[in-house]
This record gives sequence, structure tokens and C-alpha cells, in this order.
Amino acid sequence: MPALWERIPVAVRAVLTGALAAAAGTLPWAALVEANLSHGSMVPWAVPPTALYLWLYWRFARGDGWPPSTSQARRSSCRPNRLPDELWGMALLAGVLGLGALLLVQRVQSRLVTLPQQQDIDPSQYPFLTVLAWVVMSALVAGVAEETSFRGYLQGPIERRHGPVIAILLTGTLFGLAHATHAEFDLTLMPFYLGVAAVYGTLAYLTSSIYPGMLLHAGGNVLAALGLLTTGASEWQAGPVGQPLIWETGADAEFWFTVAIALIVTAAAVFAYAALARVAREAGLTRSSPADATLT
Repeated sequence: MPALWERIPVAVRAVLTGALAAAAGTLPWAALVEANLSHGSMVPWAVPPTALYLWLYWRFARGDGWPPSTSQARRSSCRPNRLPDELWGMALLAGVLGLGALLLVQRVQSRLVTLPQQQDIDPSQYPFLTVLAWVVMSALVAGVAEETSFRGYLQGPIERRHGPVIAILLTGTLFGLAHATHAEFDLTLMPFYLGVAAVYGTLAYLTSSIYPGMLLHAGGNVLAALGLLTTGASEWQAGPVGQPLIWETGADAEFWFTVAIALIVTAAAVFAYAALARVAREAGLTRSSPADATLT
């Protein structure tokens, strides 16, 4: 079996292991929270077992536990590498600017095409602390499991074999398609998911670690969920919902102002990522060349 596995192209192996890691990390919470909504929904009883499972999942994914023969491969694929202190501030700044640019671009896109509206529970039907517990747990599951699977197990091997651009594009496409099970999904959201992959994937590439993306992913999901529950705005809606398309009303001053701000913030994000790359090189972080890639 190991010999047969080695004969499979790296990209295919990465997709298979990434998909398996994503399913293992997210499906148990999806099943538990669905059951929690149907039974005993006044108490967030699904949160404690999920927290325990997520801790065990993370330990296994980063190389701990049985079988020891795959420990090194799991750790290498996961990329749970600690960052030097001097990199954290720059990594978080670059990520925040990247997400800000993405949301502004989404606001521009929302004036060009009609974006779908995300659906969620009615928070007035449940205790506040229960809803808050669900929100935080969902964000932690997304931050840990999705960064481990997509930016670690999936992107890393493809990145080392084919380079970061192909790796991030493929990861972003699969990241978007992984959300196709959501009721609100349609192809107009693919630029959003590709943008998310670019923000988190570039952070993972430059820092050789999934920790910055994990922190930003979880934090961003908390804010997005609270925004959806309190204002009804989906995470890809950076402005008021239901604004008219420019094809109907013309390109007004607000539209051009948003375009200008989006360009400025995007330029700032590019500058921040370039600065992060320079600081990472100075800190001695190295990345494998494409030809060195293996996935065992």
C-alpha cells in the first residue's frame, strides 16, 4: 500500500488527505449542533464533546498519538510551526489588511451582481449564552479544522511541488466547492472563497505556519456570525444588504468611492505581505522548493 500511495501524483494525494482531514474536523460538530438544535436547544450541550474532540483532532493532525510511523508526516503536512515573536505582528497586520481588502472588493462586487443571502438560526428563539457558545465553537472548529486541512494538508504538498500560486488557486477552488452544501452557495461566491484562500494561504506560505491563519480565521468567523445574527448581513456583505446594481441605477459616487478605498486597502495589504516576506527571510524561515515535495 505505501508503494501504491507513492505512485499517486502529489496533488491528488494532497486533495485526498486534505478532504479527509476537513471532513474529520468539521462533520462531527455539524452533526452534534444539528442534534442540539433539535433536542435540548436551551443548553449548548454539543459544545463540550466537540471541544474535547477538536483537541484530540488537533493533537493527532499535528503528529501526536498513534500510529508513530506517520507522526512525522502528519506534523510536516499540518505545519504547526511556531512563529518568531517578531513575525506575529506583521503576519496579523497583513492578514487583517488582506481580509479588509477582500470585504471591500466584495462590496464592489455586490453592486455588480446580486450575491446570495446567508441563512441562519433565529437567535431570539434561544438563550443568548447558548447562541454565543455555538458561535464560538463553530469558529474554533472552522479555524482549527479548515486551516489544518486546507492550508496544511492540502496546500502544503502542492505548494512544495508546484509552487504557491497553483497551490493557493487549487486550494481556494476546493475551499469554495466544500461550501457548496450550504443552501446559499452559488458561483458568484467563488471570488470570495478564492480571496479567503489567498489571504490565509499566503500567510501559511510566507510564515511556514498555519497559526496566523488559524487565529484570524476563528476570530473572523466569530465577527461574521455575530454580524449575521444581529444585522442579517452575510460574511461577504461589507455594506447594506439589497443595494441596487449599477446596471440599474448607474455608477454613483458611493460606488466609485468604494472602488477607490478597495484599491488603497488592497495596495496596503500587498505592501504588508511583501514586508512580511522580508521579515520572514530575515528571521531565517525557509521553505521547501517545489522539487523537494513529498507526501508520505
